[in-house]
Amino acid sequence: MAKPKKTDLSELKHISIRNPEKIKVGLVVAEWNEEITSALHQGATETLLHYGFDKNNLKAVKVPGSYELPMGARSLLKFDKYGAIICLGCVIKGETPHNDYINQAVSTGLTQLSLTSGTPCIFGVLTPLNMDQALARAGGKHGNKGVEAAVAAVSMIKLNQELEKKSRSIGF
Repeated sequence: MAKPKKTDLSELKHISIRNPEKIKVGLVVAEWNEEITSALHQGATETLLHYGFDKNNLKAVKVPGSYELPMGARSLLKFDKYGAIICLGCVIKGETPHNDYINQAVSTGLTQLSLTSGTPCIFGVLTPLNMDQALARAGGKHGNKGVEAAVAAVSMIKLNQELEKKSRSIGF
């Protein structure tokens, strides 16, 4: 397996959040299709560091496959407080509709966990038709979707900070 190339972060939009170095972010990474998910993980991690997060506050755990991402995220939330959880996986379409069931379960699970926990759980799961499409989205010609997942996490952390600040300023 080739080592993923370093991601170009020079054109990322500016997102300013308070004290990113103090915020914990969880990363749950599926081991299935590891060539892809490790590249997504690298892109997400580099992006979080770019935005000022402390590498010691980035907690990465591995789960067997994408189906286990919601449970991995829940396990992280059970033992600590996180500003966001980024879930990274890759489910490649095969000859049967298994990918539809897995993708639906993961999407629903992460949505439910986000809503019940109040912590953004980011869906960073590639759903390509084949390995070439996956590679193109894991640092290839279509960029690295791990970067996009991390940007979504940072944006949600910012939203929560803004709403928290606003609610304190009006006395709630």
